[in-house]
Amino acid sequence: MRVLIVDDEPLARQRLAQMVAAQPDCSVVGTAQAGEEALAKVDQLQPDLLLLDIRMPGMDGISTARELMAHPHAPLVVFCTAYDDHALSAFEVSATDYLVKPVRVERLRQALDKAQKLLGAHPPSAQSGPCLQARVRGEIRLIPVEEVHYLLADSKYVEVHCADYSVLIEDSLVSLEERFGERFVRVHRNCLVALEQLAGLRRSDDGSTCVSLRSGAQLEVSRRNLAAVRRVLKARA
Repeated sequence: MRVLIVDDEPLARQRLAQMVAAQPDCSVVGTAQAGEEALAKVDQLQPDLLLLDIRMPGMDGISTARELMAHPHAPLVVFCTAYDDHALSAFEVSATDYLVKPVRVERLRQALDKAQKLLGAHPPSAQSGPCLQARVRGEIRLIPVEEVHYLLADSKYVEVHCADYSVLIEDSLVSLEERFGERFVRVHRNCLVALEQLAGLRRSDDGSTCVSLRSGAQLEVSRRNLAAVRRVLKARA
């Protein structure tokens, strides 16, 4: 497993590098001291995993991880921080694990083992585009955006509907639209539909309008969004 270490403190980078190098099947492919540098090195080095500090000058670790979520071959992220008050924010950006400094060898080994299992189930080379990340029974599941049929807001979660399964994620529908708006069209205030799934419009018995998906699903279209959906269908005809 290829690991990139990101920390603004040289001694912290050195210590983590030594600890990672001592683990089987792990290698340190590089280090970075800031979020902007980390993003550039992800493109250059294509690591499998980032050991990422949170409090850094400039772009902090949370912002860096958020940027990586839309990366076509996003590495997994394990946060390593001296502060334990960022755990909620860390898992909002789908971190694989959260380690508090000083990092213990055993805890690091657990985080690396978890990452290796996730990579084995969803190798980066098999990902053809950006992914959503869901937590399923305590584990991270990567969902290629191209497999998503539609996204449905439900309370504080979003339901991700694919061909043969659905999962919940904690991203907001607004943030998903901002990140992947070129792949979806909003049909209702609580629903985004993949452009590739659009099949047509139909009037239901109660007078409302529904969009038909290629999968066979029928979803209500609000009056506010009807014109935009018609434009998209016309452009794709």
